[in-house]
Amino acid sequence: MSLEQCEKYTDSALRVGDADRYPQRVAGEFIGVVVSNDWVNKEYKHLVLKVHERALGTYAGQFFHLLCPTPDGAEVWMRRPMSVYRVDKKAGQLEFLYKCEGRGTRGMGMLAKGDEFNIAGPLGKGFKLDPAWKNIVVLGRGVGLATLAPLSQLAAEKKVGVTTILSARNPDVVMSKDLFESLGAKTVTVLDTDKSSDVANVSKIIEALIADKKADAFFTCGSSRLLKLMQQLGKKHGIPGQVAMEQIMVCGVGACYVCMRTFEIDGVKTLKRVCRDGPVFDMQTAVGW
Repeated sequence: MSLEQCEKYTDSALRVGDADRYPQRVAGEFIGVVVSNDWVNKEYKHLVLKVHERALGTYAGQFFHLLCPTPDGAEVWMRRPMSVYRVDKKAGQLEFLYKCEGRGTRGMGMLAKGDEFNIAGPLGKGFKLDPAWKNIVVLGRGVGLATLAPLSQLAAEKKVGVTTILSARNPDVVMSKDLFESLGAKTVTVLDTDKSSDVANVSKIIEALIADKKADAFFTCGSSRLLKLMQQLGKKHGIPGQVAMEQIMVCGVGACYVCMRTFEIDGVKTLKRVCRDGPVFDMQTAVGW
């Protein structure tokens, strides 16, 4: 892409305070301004962006495609898909929780207060809450908790009770507990270090919630073994569920077919695009990560 093309491309993005030049767009390209970009532990950072009001229309479970800066001087060619961690409409801010791991996220980690950051979205299909559901169970592990956080925000708005099971390797990497609790969710922490995250123990916790009529639906992200557990319990007790799938993406809009995954619907295996058909899917159709 030439410098002239880059300038035109960036010029089409909406900045804070811009008049809305493209009111027909459901999604758009936006230039956010970094409010903060702080470490929450040794592995994860929390990015807060001031954005154009149109970017605040994202729905729980949707994602943005991020144009990450370079961490080493070589260009980062592809955008990185990332679920929204929190939407603060009053402050006009979007938040992302991410692990500094690859070149893209390491580049994100270098963003400082006042820097501009190009994001595109909101993209994909998010979570849905049935009006009949009064209580839901949210089970996540690692950065998967970032994807599930807006679901608890949505549930709080709709007066739906939430029990969140936070799974992590050790206490130092347990994330989002304060956010979930601030939204009214009850939280249960399970860890690898004390073996409370073992599938058998998590199963007991969920079975108790079912017996207490606190599980009208299941939601999960971040662990194949926990997905399988919720699928089994969902089938056993007739409880519906949704899963947010994680996958490598290139275009983010369904044109490149890089993010294809296998799903099973009525006993037939089929391929679906995670970015366009998801990233949230019916839990029982997901084959796993």
